[in-house]
Amino acid sequence: MTARRRRTVWLTIVGALAALVLGIATTATLATTGAFRHTAPAGWTTSGARCSPPALPGHAVDVTVDDMMDAMMGGPNDHTPSAGPGQHSMGMMWLRATPSTVPAGTVSLRVLNAGALTHEVVVLPLPAGQSVGEQPIGAEGRIAETGSRGETSRSCGAGAGDGITSGAMAWTTLTLQPGRYELVCNLPGHYAAGMYTELDVR
Repeated sequence: MTARRRRTVWLTIVGALAALVLGIATTATLATTGAFRHTAPAGWTTSGARCSPPALPGHAVDVTVDDMMDAMMGGPNDHTPSAGPGQHSMGMMWLRATPSTVPAGTVSLRVLNAGALTHEVVVLPLPAGQSVGEQPIGAEGRIAETGSRGETSRSCGAGAGDGITSGAMAWTTLTLQPGRYELVCNLPGHYAAGMYTELDVR
């Protein structure tokens, strides 16, 4: 076996062990709390972000995207399981919005990536009778973006881009009609890992 092959095997084993430990910890949390939930911090703040959005029109929705990579690597982020308005059962990644209900019309999303991985936020209409997290996931680990109302995925900028990098903010302004919307991160595997929440527009 070549040195390169041995290194690949070793990294695969280490990754599998890390996933096993994380799975056991998550199962223990679910057993003691009944759900793994994460809520937006009180007094949502952009302090520590690499950049901040300009003044945006309409009703502001503060969105935080996060993941457990900092916790797995011993980082400082708070990953305390809890629940609150606009938050849903989470896996290894999550997305939360405050407020979770806004008036129809001009809505501006201000997104903070508090995690270690790159993320995005796509706004999708939520069909009647369907809950968040129920979209069918395709072979590439993504869901269909049919009817998308827009996205924010440009680090330190507005609209679509290559993803919001760790510690950066991104923003977008949309016109939303009354209805239920699902805010999702649609990078491969992220929706299945728990990156979705509901936004109600009235």
